[in-house]
Amino acid sequence: MRTIKEIHRSEYAPIDDLVTYSPLPSRTVEQIDPFLFLNHHGPQHYKAHNNGLPFGPHPHRGMETVTFILEGDTMHKDSSGHISIITKGGIQWMTAGKGIIHAEVSSDEFKEKGGLLEILQLWINLPSKLKMTEPKYFGFQKEQIPSVNLDEGKVKVNVISGYWDGRKGVMTPLTPVQLNTIEFHSRGKLRTKVPLEENIFLYIVRGKIRVNDKEAEALHLVEFNNDGEEIEIEALSESYIIFGHALPFNEPVVAHGPFVMNSMEEIQTAYNDFKEGKFGQWKHS
Repeated sequence: MRTIKEIHRSEYAPIDDLVTYSPLPSRTVEQIDPFLFLNHHGPQHYKAHNNGLPFGPHPHRGMETVTFILEGDTMHKDSSGHISIITKGGIQWMTAGKGIIHAEVSSDEFKEKGGLLEILQLWINLPSKLKMTEPKYFGFQKEQIPSVNLDEGKVKVNVISGYWDGRKGVMTPLTPVQLNTIEFHSRGKLRTKVPLEENIFLYIVRGKIRVNDKEAEALHLVEFNNDGEEIEIEALSESYIIFGHALPFNEPVVAHGPFVMNSMEEIQTAYNDFKEGKFGQWKHS
C-alpha cells in the first residue's frame, strides 16, 4: 500500500469577491509533477444581476488547463475563435501550447439570474518537447463524460482521461495523464492500483475520506510517496474528490504569471511574443 507523505491544507486566497482556496502551490507543497496548480472557487451563491467570474482575457503558454464546473457555468472564449458554455458536471480542457489568449466568464443567463457557483481549475504541465504545440480547446458537458459505478452504486468514477475498468475517458490528452472526479456516498469504498513510478494527485473537494488508513477532509491535498501501488479510499461522509496520476517529467519548471516554461529565457520570450501579437488576436466583444 502506498504511504502518504503529507496532507496539505488549502490556503484561502479570494479573488475580488470570488471565494478561492489554493491547495497547489502552497507554502508546504510546490508541485506534484506534472500537476502544477489548483484553484478551488466557491461554493458561493451569486445574487441576480451579478458580474460573474472575473477571469477576463489573459494569455497562457507551456501548459494545459482543466476546468471542473461543479455548480453554475463557465463560458470559455479564446483567440482561436472558440466559444462554449459548459454547465454543472462538465469540464473544459485547454492546451495552451505555444500560446493562446482566453477568458473564463459566466454566461449572460447566470449573470442575470444568479445561483450557486463552484469551479476548480487544474494546470497540468507539458514536457519541453510539447510546450510549443498548437493550442486546442475541448468542452464536454456532464452527459458526455463516461462513468463507472462501483461498490453497489456507492461510488461513481467520472473518467475524464485515461482508462478505468476498461472505460476510456472523454479526453485524449497529449501525455498519458489519468484524471477522474469521483463521487462517494457515505461508506462507499474504492480500491485501485497506480504504477509505482507515477505521481498521484488527490484533492478532496467535499466531504471526508480515509485513504490508505489516514483521514483527510475537504480543502486538503494528499501527497503520496512513491513506495507502493495500492490505493484504498473509504468515504466517511458524502464526498467528492479529484483523483489523477501520471509519470513525472522531471524537468525544470519555471512558472511566471500565466506562463510555464523550462527557463527564464523562455519566459521572457513568451512575454515578448505575447506583446508582438503572436498569441492570436482577441476578437470577442
